[in-house]
Amino acid sequence: MIRIWLRRCERRRRLIAAMLAAGAVISGYLALRPAPGPAVLVATRDLSPGVLRPGDLQAVPHPHPPDGALHTGATGRVLATAMRRGEPLTDVRLLDSLRMPPGSVATPVRIADPDVVRLISPGSTISVLAAHEGQVASLVADDVTVLTIPAAKDDHGALVVLATTPSQASELAGAQAGGHLSITIKPHL
Repeated sequence: MIRIWLRRCERRRRLIAAMLAAGAVISGYLALRPAPGPAVLVATRDLSPGVLRPGDLQAVPHPHPPDGALHTGATGRVLATAMRRGEPLTDVRLLDSLRMPPGSVATPVRIADPDVVRLISPGSTISVLAAHEGQVASLVADDVTVLTIPAAKDDHGALVVLATTPSQASELAGAQAGGHLSITIKPHL
């Protein structure tokens, strides 16, 4: 009878030791996991530049959010560059973060070669040239800043939105109506 009692105690001791070891592992995991951090807005899917709509972003706890991460208030604002799913939204990704100089207007233009547009991004400084049939290209707008490059839905050139003066906008509209637009890219110094 004593042997039976000793076997039962030995089995219970092993069970109690296993339960205590499991409890220690769980306690260690809970103590060492990072705090959830503040909720920041992240993309729910891959996003193209354009107006942010409900459902494009969701608030997710982030242990180490990047500087300028937004927590609320992005719906209706304009995304200047593409975002990947799960990427936090920061203030520099929004069109209003690219400050236009006083007196500037946002001017959409269609550049003839969409492959050239892939070489620039919002914030790039470019010059715009106009080429008319049988004539040498001429400078239409110099030192203008790219605000955004909306996603292309056709193959008739690439749409680019530039920060220009009203007179440059007028020149660009006239040049675009009668010819093909091209760009030169200014290096960042």
